[in-house]
Amino acid sequence: MVFAAIDIGSNAMRLLFCRVYVVDGKAHFNKEELFRMPIRLGEDVFTIGKISEQKSEKLITALKGYAQLIKAYDVKNYRAVATSAMRDAANGNELISKIKTETGLNVEIIDGKNEAALVFSNHIEELLNPRWAYLYIDVGGGSTELTLYFNNKVVAARSFNIGTVRMLLNKVDKNEFDDMKIWLKRNTAGIHPLSAIGSGGNINKIFKMSGKKETKHLSYDKLKGIYEMLCSYTYQERIERLDLKPDRADVIVPAAKIFLTIMKNADIEKVYVPQIGLSDGLVHEMYENHKKINS
Repeated sequence: MVFAAIDIGSNAMRLLFCRVYVVDGKAHFNKEELFRMPIRLGEDVFTIGKISEQKSEKLITALKGYAQLIKAYDVKNYRAVATSAMRDAANGNELISKIKTETGLNVEIIDGKNEAALVFSNHIEELLNPRWAYLYIDVGGGSTELTLYFNNKVVAARSFNIGTVRMLLNKVDKNEFDDMKIWLKRNTAGIHPLSAIGSGGNINKIFKMSGKKETKHLSYDKLKGIYEMLCSYTYQERIERLDLKPDRADVIVPAAKIFLTIMKNADIEKVYVPQIGLSDGLVHEMYENHKKINS
C-alpha cells in the first residue's frame, strides 16, 4: 500500500510517496518518489508577519499539482501538515481554508510539540542501541525540534523558534538561543555518552558532502570542518563550485551552525544521519493508524 505525506515548511514544501509492505510481520517503508518545491514561506512571515498574495498563489499552484499526483497514485491515505511559518502567519488559517477550496486538500497547522513527536515517530530508536542516549535534532527553516531519548523512552522534548530562514533574516530572538542552551544543559546533565540523530534537508546534504558511506554518522570535528569550508565560499560559489541548489546554498550555513551549537552545549561528539524527516514520520503514523483500524 502507498501513503502520501505533504510537509509545508518555512523553506520548502515536500510531497513524499512511500510504499509500505509487510514481510514476516515487520513493516518495511520504501520511499518511491519525493517532490520538493522551494516556496520559502518564512521569507514573508518572519519579516511582514503574514504570507503574501504572491507566495500564496505559488503555494496553491504547487498544491494543485500535488493533489493531482496523489489522485493518480491512488494512495491508501494522505496527510498534509504545515509547520513554523504557517503557525506564525497572521493569515495562516485563512490560507488553509483557501487551500481546501481550491485544491481539495486538508492541511493541518501543527504546533512544535506535535512536529517533534511526528519526527520522532520514525522509530529510528529501533535501529540504535537501546542502552545509549540520543538527542533527536530536527532543524527546519523556522524552528528546531529537540527530543531526548534515554532508557528506552522520550524523557524531554521542546521546540525552539530557531530556524535557518529566521537566522538568514536576523529574526531569531537572542533569548531563544539562551533558552535552548539552558534547556540542553539542564536536560542532558549527567547523561553520557550522548549521541545526536539529525534530520532535515541540510544535515542530509552535509552528510552527503562529507563523502561518508560506511558509517552513518558525522563527528563534531568533521561537521565543524564542513561548516568552516562552507563559510569560506560566497553564496554564488556554493552554487557553482559545490553544486548546491540556490535555496540550499544559503540555509545550509545557519543549519550547520545550529547543529554545532546544540552538540557543543550538550557535549555530543557525533551525529547520526539516517536521512529521514517529518514526511517519513507522517507515513509511519498513517500506517500505524491503518494497522489499528484493520486489526
